[in-house]
Amino acid sequence: MTRWVKRAFRYRFYPTDEQAAQLLRTFGCVRLVYNKALEERTYNTLEERTRAWYREQRRISYVQSSAMPTAWKKTEELAFLNEVSSVPLQQALRHLQAAFTGFFARRAKYPRFKSRKKSRVSAEYTRSAFTWRDGQLTLAKMAGPLDIRWSRPLPDGAEPTTVTVSRDSAGRWFVSLLCEDTLTPAPATTAAVGIDAGITCLLTLSTGEKITNPKHERRDRARLSRAQRALSRKQKGSANREKARRKVARIHARITDRRRDFLHKLTTRLVRENQTVVIEDLTVRTLLKNHTLARAISDAAWTQLRSMLEYKCAWYGRDLVVIDRWFPSSRLCGACGTVRGKLPLNVREWTCGCGTVHDRDVNAACTILAAGPAASACGDGVRPQRESSRTRRSSAKQEPQRATAGIPRLQAGEEVKRPRCGCGRPPPAGAAPCSCPA
Repeated sequence: MTRWVKRAFRYRFYPTDEQAAQLLRTFGCVRLVYNKALEERTYNTLEERTRAWYREQRRISYVQSSAMPTAWKKTEELAFLNEVSSVPLQQALRHLQAAFTGFFARRAKYPRFKSRKKSRVSAEYTRSAFTWRDGQLTLAKMAGPLDIRWSRPLPDGAEPTTVTVSRDSAGRWFVSLLCEDTLTPAPATTAAVGIDAGITCLLTLSTGEKITNPKHERRDRARLSRAQRALSRKQKGSANREKARRKVARIHARITDRRRDFLHKLTTRLVRENQTVVIEDLTVRTLLKNHTLARAISDAAWTQLRSMLEYKCAWYGRDLVVIDRWFPSSRLCGACGTVRGKLPLNVREWTCGCGTVHDRDVNAACTILAAGPAASACGDGVRPQRESSRTRRSSAKQEPQRATAGIPRLQAGEEVKRPRCGCGRPPPAGAAPCSCPA
């Protein structure tokens, strides 16, 4: 069944000197409006803000702040805001309102001011602020269309509804066109795959295939280090320092582009070949606290890999199953179900008591695949039998039967927990029932 989705198509373009000057002026005005509106809502009206939210739990809406740019344009100090399109300025206020909405919903921190050097520079144009005719895009306040490099065609008959122009730290210009597209589910298949993420091997599949980690950052590390040392020697504020900064930014952009391209090709292949994809719920933020492996984990980009798998499975009618992070995928024997006590990272192969020799990564991928149906049926993460949740209670949809229930034995040192009565106390030894009212 086909479905309609909104997709953003990103292209690089090369503006003329006049267009570049106009866009840079627009970026500055967007940042100024955002910061000034945030200042108005935070500092200049601090008493009102405190009374509105912290005392009365009342919020200031977008309508109350949308008239701010009109009043600012009438002042002599901010009259230059009339030189740019008003649409990106209003979009900046909408973005600020969305940031406050996330803050009030406790999904994000309090909005911060945009920095001229560190923040992403961009401007968003809605349908009334650009012209799309014969495959050419012309923005408001510009005489001619943008010189876009069409690396891939837009969907047939698609017209952009929103255009976002941005410039990265390496000085490259990009335009993102938001269009409606029709997606057709991929042909159905019965194949399923379990995926174990790693560092030496980026992914190990349950089929036994190991996908080598390209290590894009490591390959350019020497080049990046030289550029960063050259940047540190330049005088702050000089033109040579700006040149050195852009050289460092170009190296980072090269690493990012190559990593993104590799992950797109890999995830597309996995989604096309398999109907069900089973992965682990890794907490990358916690893993990055390991300073020995933090750089390698960041280079692997596990979070970006999972994000791509999520939306591509949703687009093409595939099933993505995520098992609990505490599932002992590496320590669980896929042949007999025995859970090994400890398995250090330097042990890449281990022998179970049943005589089966396991490759650590391949065994983990196979056990992840085997745990996938249990996680899908329970609607919750799969945890090992000997471990309990932090709250000592499972979620509402979790079945009482664990994924490793029924294993023949545990290794020495494993704790076997006795069932508890409704009162929370363990039952007495033997078959005598508990004497509590529960």
